[in-house]
Amino acid sequence: MAVDTRNGIFFSVFLFVVHYLVIRWRDKIRNSTPVQLVTVSEMAAIIVFVGSCIYHLVYFGTTLVHHAHFSDDEEVEETKNHVERKDFVNLPKEKTVITDDEEVIQAVVSGKTPSYSLESKLGDCKRAAFIRRVALERITGKSLDGLPLEGLDYESILGQCCEMPVGYVQIPVGIAGPLLLDGKEFSVPMATTEGCLVASTNRGFKAIHISGGATSILLKDGMTRAPVVRFATARRAADLKFFLEEPLNFETIASVFNKSSRFGRLQTVRCAIAGKNLYIRFTCSTGDAMGMNMVSKGVQNVLEYLQSDFPDMDVIGISGNYCSDKKPAAVNWIEGRGKSVVCEAIIPEEVVKKVLKTSVASLVELNILKNLTGSAMAGALGGFNAHASNIVSAVFLATGQDPAQNIESSNCITLMEAVNGGEDLHVSVTMPSIEVGTIGGGTQLASQSACLNLLGVKGANKEWAGSNARQLAKVVAAAVLAGELSLMSAIAAGQLVKSHMKYNRSKDVSAKT
Repeated sequence: MAVDTRNGIFFSVFLFVVHYLVIRWRDKIRNSTPVQLVTVSEMAAIIVFVGSCIYHLVYFGTTLVHHAHFSDDEEVEETKNHVERKDFVNLPKEKTVITDDEEVIQAVVSGKTPSYSLESKLGDCKRAAFIRRVALERITGKSLDGLPLEGLDYESILGQCCEMPVGYVQIPVGIAGPLLLDGKEFSVPMATTEGCLVASTNRGFKAIHISGGATSILLKDGMTRAPVVRFATARRAADLKFFLEEPLNFETIASVFNKSSRFGRLQTVRCAIAGKNLYIRFTCSTGDAMGMNMVSKGVQNVLEYLQSDFPDMDVIGISGNYCSDKKPAAVNWIEGRGKSVVCEAIIPEEVVKKVLKTSVASLVELNILKNLTGSAMAGALGGFNAHASNIVSAVFLATGQDPAQNIESSNCITLMEAVNGGEDLHVSVTMPSIEVGTIGGGTQLASQSACLNLLGVKGANKEWAGSNARQLAKVVAAAVLAGELSLMSAIAAGQLVKSHMKYNRSKDVSAKT
């Protein structure tokens, strides 16, 4: 109380002398009196002013330091408590811990507690999954027996991989190999429920290995995003098209785009007009990430920058399907998206006969009539192959890629030709849009991370940014090459039905149990 009174007195004196000095200074200016001429009263006021300032600085400075020190201690303690409690994103600072599972289950069933909020309310991801699972069974009257709950780190998927989990699906992972690619051996993980797929791919790897291995070439590496913008007239849309495609403007646009990431670097800008609507296809490098978020942020920066010179531009959507993502599209087949890879091998006639059980002439003829002519008759778009998507999907699931991007990643043309006087087989696959990454998304989950580690491409490459993702794309293409070689041989030799009856025939396990 005494301290507060003393502070009030000093503060009042401080205000009084400030007021007095301001009045005296103003009077001197009006009367043209030199400011440096100071009277005794003015000198006393200045001394009191300085003393008051010193007092307040000492008092409030000490309080501030003490408060800051106390705040730091609180932060350390709070951080410690945060770790001990294993708090999560979206977890309220003041949460009510509910210890009775049945109480929470009834609240979810009745609708009082939203199912999506369980993680934040309970602070325990696994418990949230269990309660959501039981509530779902009661609401639907259907059992989820057989869907595993134990064995998954539910914290690792929170806010990144899957919302409102109730368990996880088991997909067997088989290993095909060794694959001899560009002088290195790889054991390729494949997650699939189709019998014969891993065995068939493995046979292709064997044929390639005996023949000296496969060779791969990376043609392009760039992820795309294409927003759609609209103007009042087609003329204005064309103005922006010409501006964006003018080489002199590219450096400025690239500098704006590249601010979004250390690894995202703009490569090209292509535009297409539909009336007064403009579709702008940005292509950029993305390091070891698949890169959709990276390129989207860069595009957003450019759109905001363009708004100053084109204020009449109406941004309809950050994606206008001219990208094109998760859809069959000629633009990806022609221009590429993600990694564009060619992989080839020469298989000697002896290997074709002994390992693949067919002949070079039979394979070449079948490839022309099936993969080329047959696909053309069907009006295929990027599907000039036997079953590229089979291998792409299996490797994608095993390594944590986006399964939906199997659509454009499976764009592939398989070519077979007799070489060396018709004795040996030259086989190749050309895949213009393999979309893979080794960081982000599902790649950080334990199982998928282990498969990436098996291939030697886990995480980001610290020495050569992007080299891990590019290597993964080459492995995918080489695996497709092996799969194409083996399946085509099985068809040519009339073994397809027999092999599937052996490896992929349905077995009623429940009946035996």
